[in-house]
Amino acid sequence: MNLAYIPSPSTGVIDLGPIPLRGYAFCIIIGVFVAVWFGNKRWVARGGRAGTVADIAVWAVPFGLVGGRLYHVITDYQLYFSDGEDWVDAFKIWQGGLGIWGAIALGAVGAWIGCRRRGIPLPAWADALAPGIALAQACGRWGNWFNQELYGRATDVPWALKISEGPNRVAGTYHPTFLYESLWCIGVALLVIWADRRFKLGHGRAFALYVAAYCAGRAWIEYMRVDEAHHILGLRLNVWTALIVFVLAVTYIVISAKVRPGREEIVEPEAVDAAGVEDTESGDTEPSAGATPADAGAKPADVEAEPEADAPKTNGEAETAKG
Repeated sequence: MNLAYIPSPSTGVIDLGPIPLRGYAFCIIIGVFVAVWFGNKRWVARGGRAGTVADIAVWAVPFGLVGGRLYHVITDYQLYFSDGEDWVDAFKIWQGGLGIWGAIALGAVGAWIGCRRRGIPLPAWADALAPGIALAQACGRWGNWFNQELYGRATDVPWALKISEGPNRVAGTYHPTFLYESLWCIGVALLVIWADRRFKLGHGRAFALYVAAYCAGRAWIEYMRVDEAHHILGLRLNVWTALIVFVLAVTYIVISAKVRPGREEIVEPEAVDAAGVEDTESGDTEPSAGATPADAGAKPADVEAEPEADAPKTNGEAETAKG
């Protein structure tokens, strides 16, 4: 008997009057907010304009949600298109089921469209957003806790997750793989932040580091899960996906560092132009070379005005002193 365990919520939905607040959707929304907020701070620190990250996220987030759902439905098609299943459930995203691989892939397409419309390099934007995406995943994984899904093997460790009896699940205590992945994603975010400050990562290498680090953790966490999945050569499909994507990410880091070392000096041309206009309007400009004080409309302070008595008359004769 377990003396300590992590309880699961009795329901994943809280009814606020006629509006149902679903825990899974709430975690996803919080994750998106964290990613945009933190990504905006990093983008501004790189020299970009505030609000640009949110503008591009308007494209990336919907594409990412569609891509994540497509990946899940395609790789777990038996849950929706086999005998006795209702294919309409494939559209019920609030019941859970978003594949991070599809979300990142199709989300990148949406981000590319948004970046292209703003004249911004996609790799620089992805670098700024990378740790924020990891933090978003850390938040989103708690949606699995609300739905009592994607847990690991049975265990009696003090931090075991207690699962209640329900459709396609047996009551018991299991490894809380959702918690493992959430903590791993926080570690990935910290790693990317540190490496970016230490090595000045650019041209998409910070994003590639996030991908590689996430895949390294996802491989062993996925191996612990007991939910139904397709297997290839004895390994779950997502384990193979994590291994392949890990290799691709590391290869990109190595090749990119040789081909395009350093990082981008300008990430958003509009921000540079706007800064130049603000400097001009504020008057923070130096006088041009060779300009005289008279050109600037100022009288030298060390030159005394000549007495009016010494000023020449218009007829060329000097004024005589009065007797």
